[in-house]
Amino acid sequence: MKPLDAQAIYCDPERRHDFVLLFDVRDGNPNGDPDAGNLPRVDPETMQGIITDVCLKRKIRNYVDLLYGSDYNELDHNAAGYGIFVRDSGVALNTKIRDAAEQLGAEKGKKRENPDIRAELCKRYYDIRMFGAVLSTGDYNAGQVRGPVQLTFARSIDPIAPLDLSITRVAITREGESKETEMGRKPVVPYGLYRAHGFFSPALAKQTGVSREDLRLFWEAMLHMLEHDRSAARGEMTLRGLYVFSHDSPRGNAPAHLLFERITVERANGMEAPRAFSDYRVVVADSLPDGVQLNRLDE
Repeated sequence: MKPLDAQAIYCDPERRHDFVLLFDVRDGNPNGDPDAGNLPRVDPETMQGIITDVCLKRKIRNYVDLLYGSDYNELDHNAAGYGIFVRDSGVALNTKIRDAAEQLGAEKGKKRENPDIRAELCKRYYDIRMFGAVLSTGDYNAGQVRGPVQLTFARSIDPIAPLDLSITRVAITREGESKETEMGRKPVVPYGLYRAHGFFSPALAKQTGVSREDLRLFWEAMLHMLEHDRSAARGEMTLRGLYVFSHDSPRGNAPAHLLFERITVERANGMEAPRAFSDYRVVVADSLPDGVQLNRLDE
């Protein structure tokens, strides 16, 4: 995998970027549905697997937090600007907003938005700069930030057949029970190749202060987030492709859907039940609209 260059075209926050993400899962549950007993999410009409954008953003946040967020204080504030606003830290979001407001000497008020607090929070927290956030929930109204990076749900190329497997364990849950084992459940997807689309808006990036290094880090997180998110429940999840269409114009030189259509995923000949990435082939069209450049970052 080639190193990412912050000076490359795909790291320019003044350009529009559209991207395609391909990844697969083998014998794991990539995104359980709490309303369905934590079974893998599926579209009930097509039985295609679904992974939410929230799930993908969580993996990106965790990667940045794990590798770049070691200098937190008690309010998760990182002076380098790589703090994570939405994280499991035991610190309420309103507390983080209040801390930024008090450092600026801002007065309490819910009616009028305070752009200075919003700017300070964008400066502190990487995920606010990239994904946006609602910052008007406490005593200080910092408004709402629209993030320049937006992701779609990931959807499997083919229908999946989720399995709900019975398992046994020797650890007994309750005291005083004489049984030697307990039964449990483990839902898995035998195999699924998923595809998600994403968008980067330079106009919104300018409002939140996204830098070239911020965008380089985003691509880095996309490339490596699955490697740092291992668990027995998720099985084996592997990145299979990250294709970035970069436009010459901030407004874009072609509609995103026409660019996405240039990348197609097909089953290999005669394959009825795919169980590996080699059972598919990815076809990338040679031609591109004028003013658009395609970079594959996972090679």
